[in-house]
Amino acid sequence: MEKSYSWILAFLLITPIHCFYLPGVAPRDFQKGDPLPVKVNKLSSTKTQLPYDYYFLSYCKPQKIVNSAENLGEVLRGDRIENSVYSFKMREEKSCQIACRHKPDAEDAKNFKEKIDDEYRVNMILDNLPVAVPRPMRDGNQAKVYEHGFRVGFKRKYTGTNDEKYFIHNHLSFKVVYHKDRETDSARIVGFEVTPYSVNHEYKEWKEQDTQLLTCTKNIIPGGTTAQEVETGKEIVFTYDVTFEESDIKWASRWDTYLLMNDDQIHWFSIINSLMIVLFLSGMVAMIMMRTLYRDIANYNQLDTQDEAQEETGWKLVHGDVFRPPLNSGLLCVYVGTGVQIFGMTLVTMMFALLGFLSPSNRGGLMTAMVLLWVFMGLFAGYSSARLYKMFKGTEWKKNTLKTAFMFPGILFSVFFVLNALIWEEKSSGAVPFGTMFALVVLWFGISVPLVFVGSYLGFKKPAIEEPVKTNKIPRQIPEQAWYMKPIFSILIGGILPFGAVFIELFFILTSIWLNQFYYIFGFLFIVFVILIITCAEITTVLCYFQLCSEDYHWWWRSYLTAGSSALYLFLYSIFYFFTKLEITKVVSGILYFGYMLIGTYAFFVLTGTIGFYACFWFVRKIYSSVKID
Repeated sequence: MEKSYSWILAFLLITPIHCFYLPGVAPRDFQKGDPLPVKVNKLSSTKTQLPYDYYFLSYCKPQKIVNSAENLGEVLRGDRIENSVYSFKMREEKSCQIACRHKPDAEDAKNFKEKIDDEYRVNMILDNLPVAVPRPMRDGNQAKVYEHGFRVGFKRKYTGTNDEKYFIHNHLSFKVVYHKDRETDSARIVGFEVTPYSVNHEYKEWKEQDTQLLTCTKNIIPGGTTAQEVETGKEIVFTYDVTFEESDIKWASRWDTYLLMNDDQIHWFSIINSLMIVLFLSGMVAMIMMRTLYRDIANYNQLDTQDEAQEETGWKLVHGDVFRPPLNSGLLCVYVGTGVQIFGMTLVTMMFALLGFLSPSNRGGLMTAMVLLWVFMGLFAGYSSARLYKMFKGTEWKKNTLKTAFMFPGILFSVFFVLNALIWEEKSSGAVPFGTMFALVVLWFGISVPLVFVGSYLGFKKPAIEEPVKTNKIPRQIPEQAWYMKPIFSILIGGILPFGAVFIELFFILTSIWLNQFYYIFGFLFIVFVILIITCAEITTVLCYFQLCSEDYHWWWRSYLTAGSSALYLFLYSIFYFFTKLEITKVVSGILYFGYMLIGTYAFFVLTGTIGFYACFWFVRKIYSSVKID
């Protein structure tokens, strides 16, 4: 799957005449001796989920720190890409190069020790490739498996004591893998690896330009030197070396090894298994519904001399109340409009992802696309909300439009603002800067809100949706319902199948977000999204049919909540994932996890609820327009 994405991407980029450029993913040719500047990114940890700027720790700094221009998605992800002192020349190997020396004070030593305790990793970038540490091979497996970034350091006990000491990785052995063009002398970088070491360097005399280290003459030999301890006032010498290795890997396939996962086969098997089960269940549900409904409609439309009272039974009996506006109909319109907005954003984002535009090489592209598409989909939110509001004979269209424009994003922005304040308090680079926060507000008020009003205006200009049957003036009394048709039980049961369609893929999505891994199988994600739509629609339609047969015509909100209840199971699964897969110990990190999962769950509730509502709305209109009612 990932190879096909790479092939498509490469084809689009390398076509010599009619090609176009995707920021950050165009191939670059390097001649021998060309400079290769290494950029540094955030410090990240799966234990705290709080990224930090690389220079938060006392690493070697260039004379002038220059920030690379990050897009909106990179800023929201906490990426902070800057220049570094590490610089190579293409195909010119270096050994034991001194970057700098530093004597940490008490604050510096404390910061290093805290980051080692929390298992922070250092992220670097060369030619848009993240640095990776090769894992040791297992069971004779020849394929390389990588860890993203290298650890700041490690802890170790001295022999015969219980005292733990902290050691820093101060020597980096880089390996740049390149693919050489057979016709020219140019080459493209296809791999960037590093092996970190902790070395207590020694020297006779420190010279700024030509210091001779006694601890490394050519390359570091593992186990041949003592480790560099982190202690206040104890000098640390940062060094590095670089080697180059030619490879047959093409530039278009250079991300393939980065994207390999140990459980890749399990992923494929699980997705296909889930697909088969859900399709089988969906087929059964569709068959039962078609047969039952066909018999009902045929019986109702028989023109014989049967008793009229006997004819009107089941769902036909409530035809005079089935289109009666529900309680809080305005709020329902707002949530349906918002759900259409989320649906449009999700669908178009997946289309771009399938075409390779949002591959991991386009850093921050996925988040940027989601934010911008959300803003522009405000047009459809206003339109769909207004159409439904007009059908309910609402009169305060401006109030309804304002709620559509501000309710859902207002709740999300409030939660996000509180979480961002907590991140600010921790001095993390994951905190969104004031400028970016202001840009988000401008996008919201300057583009999204006006588009919601435009969509609402267009929706109200359209004629109202006609109901296939007339509504009685006096509401019909609903008979006592069986226990299994009670609203709470029915709603909770309805959310199980949609959640079952996505929970396997959900595991991989959560892993990519919280365990700092790449997510790239967008083809499977799209299939799962289609399955989710089908299951939400079908389970809601079936339960709505049983509800109408029980002479309960309050289906508007229940159809929304039936599919939307899958979000409850999603949140419960996120709690299970937190305690079984993550090792988060900080209270702030736990609050961040559940805060962001609450935002995601809320969006999932609105999305699935809207799908279920529209499916049920179409179904009810279809069956009541298919029977003859006097």
